[in-house]
Amino acid sequence: MSVMGGPLSGIRVLDFGQYIAGPSAAQTLADLGADVIKVESLRGDQARGIGTFGEAMIRAYNRDKRSIGLDLARPEAKTILHRLLAQTDVLVQNFRTGSADRLGLGPDDLRSRYPRLIYANVTGFGSRGPSRHRPGLDIAAQAEFGLMHATGEIDGEPQRLGLPAADVTAANALATGILAALYERESTGRGAHVETSLMEAVLSMQAASWGEYTLTGRAPRRKGNGQAHAAPAADVVRVTDGLIVLSAYTAEKWSALCNLVGRPDMIGDPRFVDNPARVSHRTEMLAALDAALGGMTRDEAVALLQSAHIVCGAIRSFDEIAEDKDVLASEILVDVAGPGGASFTSPGLAFTLDGHRRTVSTSAPAVGQDTVSVLRELDFPERDITALIDSGVVTASRTTLTPERATR
Repeated sequence: MSVMGGPLSGIRVLDFGQYIAGPSAAQTLADLGADVIKVESLRGDQARGIGTFGEAMIRAYNRDKRSIGLDLARPEAKTILHRLLAQTDVLVQNFRTGSADRLGLGPDDLRSRYPRLIYANVTGFGSRGPSRHRPGLDIAAQAEFGLMHATGEIDGEPQRLGLPAADVTAANALATGILAALYERESTGRGAHVETSLMEAVLSMQAASWGEYTLTGRAPRRKGNGQAHAAPAADVVRVTDGLIVLSAYTAEKWSALCNLVGRPDMIGDPRFVDNPARVSHRTEMLAALDAALGGMTRDEAVALLQSAHIVCGAIRSFDEIAEDKDVLASEILVDVAGPGGASFTSPGLAFTLDGHRRTVSTSAPAVGQDTVSVLRELDFPERDITALIDSGVVTASRTTLTPERATR
């Protein structure tokens, strides 16, 4: 897949997203070859103003996009916007419920005017319930819909997951819905309204836990690293240079593990004789495994366990992952060309098409970096472009104007 090619080549996307959920969905479309124009206020995506993590958001979720800066409160900006919409296939936004309507960007109005438009939005709590007007950030969804309640040590405080799981899962759901709508439009000629929320994303992540709850009536509880009803399952064992995690809870794998670490006596030990017994005596089981494996390094322990096809893994940090041979072989880390020749890497699409994926990308644009080129594509004369910049309707770099206009 080349930078300019891809299955969505020829599809234009307007991305009004802020922070992660909206921009990440649009990033998937850009990685698949769509022309994504990031529509920003004159100050830009709010993530641009919150320091290093905000800069990381911008870099991670806005590669290969163009940016146009518009003051949408101005009628002249609405004129520009509607010229763009006439040539747009997909609109992505993650405004708070009601905000898009106030800006004249609501789904009903735009879809009636542009019937082929696929209108896609993500909210915090959905658009139908009593919380529809609440601001929705990742941490609120993790807290209110079960993730934090089930995450952490058994006697400790609830913990958030160590990544914006609600945002990213919602973005993936939105991108999937957009792709389905594009496919359907091929046969119907009509666009669609695709909508998801952080709430729905978090609930969908927990389908198995929800199923267990409906079967037993027991809500998931914090259990630390081990799974609640199986052992050893996702249990952590300490070795000389760190930690490993392993699972061997079937009778066959438990026997193999005991023989492998030189403790065949544990197979018939009443405390460990079956899965319920091991769950009840998890502390003693882990102490025995710590003692059996504790003299090894992570690499040695993982190699030993893998020799018996026992699921395991070393617990590693990013600096180790960046050098991992499997990661490098997958080519998921995209080389991103930055301004002034600087470059960095970022994870790209999590799948390949016919064994290929885009491996080179361009950096996220500055606010309004492409305003002038977009206006030229919309057939605005140079004189009008200069006037729009001078009056504050748009923001743009004057270096992109022709010399005679830039000096006026």
